[in-house]
Amino acid sequence: MTKSLIGHSKDLGDNFIIRRVLPALEKRSVGPFVFFDHFGPVPVVTGEELVVRAHPHIGLATITFLYDGVITHRDSLEVEMDIRPNETNWMVAGSGIVHSERSKFDPKYEVLEGIQTWIALPKEKEQIPPSFQHLSETEIPVMKQKGLTFRLLGGKFLDLESSAVVHSPLFYADIDIKMDAGQVEWQLSSEEEAGLYIARGAIESEGESYTVGSMVLFEKGTKVSFKAKQNSRLMLLGGEPLKEKRHLYWNFVSTSQELIDSAKERWAKDEFPKVPNETDRIPLPN
Repeated sequence: MTKSLIGHSKDLGDNFIIRRVLPALEKRSVGPFVFFDHFGPVPVVTGEELVVRAHPHIGLATITFLYDGVITHRDSLEVEMDIRPNETNWMVAGSGIVHSERSKFDPKYEVLEGIQTWIALPKEKEQIPPSFQHLSETEIPVMKQKGLTFRLLGGKFLDLESSAVVHSPLFYADIDIKMDAGQVEWQLSSEEEAGLYIARGAIESEGESYTVGSMVLFEKGTKVSFKAKQNSRLMLLGGEPLKEKRHLYWNFVSTSQELIDSAKERWAKDEFPKVPNETDRIPLPN
């Protein structure tokens, strides 16, 4: 039987509920992906449905992708960027970055919904300088076939290559699939594992049915195999598994507990770089 994970609900505050799939007790990571949150859908009434005050990261890259709504990203590199559906924000924390995220009212969208993932940087790159990259919808490679649209958000897959700057072998893709697409099979290399998350709809894989909130896992060297039972929206993620254990504390990821302890102290002492025009910040957890 194919293994799978089920996301669990978590309240980020103000009744903003997300589904957290990674990390899980059964599996801490898929390829280099160590964190996977599906947020929304929530109705957008005021534009302030999502308010994430300034907070720090180290040792990882965060990727944000939206199905609906608008989010404004601000960070300590002085980047201010709106992200809209079918676009991506890639933020590499490296040695340390601070950012905030706030939803924004736009009459085009009645709800806010999207995915945020974290990728652990390779050990030798955990302390690289922070950076930010926004990819518009037109900059994302697309493969279309009957009933299926495949958008490669990062890495390499299906002879496509993303312009997103990544630091380890991986793939990350949005899949829009209709019921008439038929059976889909994609071969993984002997070095790659994968997860297939159901954000909308339902699929069948190796005789098992999966619905919203499930992530189907595929081992190295196997085939990603599925078909849509409903018109569905899926997220494919994976790559080469991490070689070393990662410590996760709050927003910090590292192979070194010492680096995490140092980051905790820096944040407590207000020594991280500042986000321009942001005076409110999230304190360290108790």
